[in-house]
Amino acid sequence: MKERRPAGWLVDGSLVVMTLIWGATFIMVKRALADASTLLFLTIRFAIAALVLALVFRSYWRKDSRSANLGVSIGGGVLAGLCLFGGYVFQTVGLRYTTASKAAFLTGFTTPMVAVLSSIVYRRAPQLIEVLGVAIAFLGMALMTIPSDRFQIGAGDLLVSGCAVAYAFHILVTGRFAGRVNMGMFMVTQIATGAAVGAATFWWAEPVQLHWSVPLIAALAVTSLLATALGFSIQTWAQRWSSPTRTALFFTLEPVFAWITSYVLAGEVLSGRGAVGAALILGGVLMVELKPFRIGG
Repeated sequence: MKERRPAGWLVDGSLVVMTLIWGATFIMVKRALADASTLLFLTIRFAIAALVLALVFRSYWRKDSRSANLGVSIGGGVLAGLCLFGGYVFQTVGLRYTTASKAAFLTGFTTPMVAVLSSIVYRRAPQLIEVLGVAIAFLGMALMTIPSDRFQIGAGDLLVSGCAVAYAFHILVTGRFAGRVNMGMFMVTQIATGAAVGAATFWWAEPVQLHWSVPLIAALAVTSLLATALGFSIQTWAQRWSSPTRTALFFTLEPVFAWITSYVLAGEVLSGRGAVGAALILGGVLMVELKPFRIGG
């Protein structure tokens, strides 16, 4: 029996919730990295999330264990997990050598990159209204995150740029498999792959640091349960019904939610330039959502 398509507002709303979770955890991760080395933090985060997902989706492992869907679900999950963990490594390591604002902007290259790669992979150009919305939102992200004086590229910036590439491929891979896999098996395999790669590398790739503290424990709890287990489950479900370009568009909301969280927790005030950028991001998203005028079908 074919699964019934959910309402459009529910799909898009779930992507907004997902981005809200990711944006809200940014400041927590930044603080937690003072007490844990990058790869070890990511390994623990992914391991906890994989364990939780394995318990939640334990019935899914029996459902299709004897069908061809098993291979597709596990194979797709491994590929998505490699892209996802690679993106996190590039971003988190890069953050040690560049500013958070530049990292946020460079990560935002995921959005236009998905639009380009999607048209190449699927040989289908995105709707013009989507391209226009992405362009406006991306301009807003630039205003919100790039320093007004100058913008130079350093080693950390190149690492974060690699993260944008990895994230773009993760969105494409998820979109490719989301509609034809066992969601539970795909999710558990994806996150477990990240945990396995981290466990195989954290002890030799960098000096190991771990100092248990309240900020570290809180960050691991929130990022593993909400940002990873719940967040990527939402993304996988939503991409069954949403195009990669549309999914990536909602990623531009992340710096907006990150700033809101920083304002609430740390009293960070948004500049006038940043406020214009935030308004453009919201405008680009609303343009695609509400379609006040129709361009190109």
